[in-house]
Amino acid sequence: MAAYDKVIAARAADKLTSVDYIANMFGDSFIELHGDRRYSDDKAIVAGVAMLYDTPITVIGLEKGRNTKERMERNFGQAQPEGYRKALRLMKQAEKFNRPVLCFVDTSGAYPGIGAEERGQGQAIAENLMEMMTLKTPILSIVIGEGGSGGALALAVADEVWMMENSVYSVISPEGCASILWKDSTKAPEAAEALKLTAQDLFKLGVIERIIRQPKTDDDKAIFESLKRLISRTFEKNSALSVEELMSARYERFRKIGRPE
Repeated sequence: MAAYDKVIAARAADKLTSVDYIANMFGDSFIELHGDRRYSDDKAIVAGVAMLYDTPITVIGLEKGRNTKERMERNFGQAQPEGYRKALRLMKQAEKFNRPVLCFVDTSGAYPGIGAEERGQGQAIAENLMEMMTLKTPILSIVIGEGGSGGALALAVADEVWMMENSVYSVISPEGCASILWKDSTKAPEAAEALKLTAQDLFKLGVIERIIRQPKTDDDKAIFESLKRLISRTFEKNSALSVEELMSARYERFRKIGRPE
């Protein structure tokens, strides 16, 4: 499958979203929490606590919605400052109670509207990047669809980043890249190849740690159960580290990206 075909697959309307992963993996144990305690509740981010087998964890997901009504309500998965502040509030709460943090990433990018900028969009994203780097509890981020720009990175400063096999993760969309480089958005397929945005490309480059088989429907119970076991083992491994070892490993993970072997 060509890179741009992966982009189309990552944007597909019938693709499972964050709420689907949460429902299939955590069921009724998930309790959603709301609001950033400053402005409002951003429905583009679904966040709360859940049970991973016998372990309480914090779950945060960027949610695009599954039909037109939901997409409008969720702002097409484009979070605003209050969404990122809600996510950070729950991460700090997780740190306080020693709960691991699991993030599902699926967004074309942070919302670029005037209101979002007026309320500090850039600052909210920057604070997430800074705080996640030194969060004293394990963090795992999984790109389940689109991972677009800083809007995705604000939930992806983690001990490990995984990607679904048909997901993409990039600093810019192929259309945006083509418009800037060639002043022609129809060259998006060419840009997609150059951006190295597929899970397979990013695994080879050392940007992500694992590629996960993509569940197609809610009936793919075996895939969800396998993913749960992988997540549980990863959290067990990282929870066994001291705080100093955990933060040092996270810092070094990002320092080595792009470093020649």
